[in-house]
Amino acid sequence: MDFDFHVIANNFTYFMIGRYPNGPLGGLGLTIYLAVVSCVLSLFGGLILGLLSVSRQRMIRIPVTLFINAVRGLPLLMVIFWMYFLLPLLTGKATPESYTVIMGLTLFTSAYMSQIVRAGIQGIPKGQTEAALSTGLKPWQAMLYIVLPQGLRNMIPSFVNQFVSLIKDTSLAFIVGVSELTHVATQVNNRTMAYPTEIFIFIAAVYFVICYAFTSFSRYLERKLSWSKPV
Repeated sequence: MDFDFHVIANNFTYFMIGRYPNGPLGGLGLTIYLAVVSCVLSLFGGLILGLLSVSRQRMIRIPVTLFINAVRGLPLLMVIFWMYFLLPLLTGKATPESYTVIMGLTLFTSAYMSQIVRAGIQGIPKGQTEAALSTGLKPWQAMLYIVLPQGLRNMIPSFVNQFVSLIKDTSLAFIVGVSELTHVATQVNNRTMAYPTEIFIFIAAVYFVICYAFTSFSRYLERKLSWSKPV
């Protein structure tokens, strides 16, 4: 079977940045934008939800746990649709599709990240907290300065797995008309109607490179933050 990758070369700029600067950003550039913003927001969201889910106050812990379980029980596609139709009703004005996707990805990923945070915190021996409290630190200070920094080191591999999944999940944005990489590939395929194999091999390779680069960086970061230096 002969492959003809001229379709990739002829549309390479469109794959990378869409119609930018003569139009909105699209393609790989928009995919990276969606992934980075969602990753940052979901990291903070996951930390907050995770800390609240281990709170000693039942009035805080129970509602947060119910919310997390409810979100985790929904398909991501449904969450994106909810954001797409719900945000304009709540704000009373049109919301850009890319914003609705970011909100959907952030909400969904934060729920999963919170469980990583909870497991990381609960994995730290209770003696660490007791020792911190015995020095006069308040419970929130013991969590912030003693327990959480140790837990974060253990969370890095799980964080990375979730972030890699999030990068791939940005492909669902094409459902609501966001011109990210998968949407652009579909448009090019529909226009040419002759090179679907070449187009989607290229798209798969791009996703692989992004995810592999992110995983490699995370391994480097994990080594830098480890307790002991590599032998």
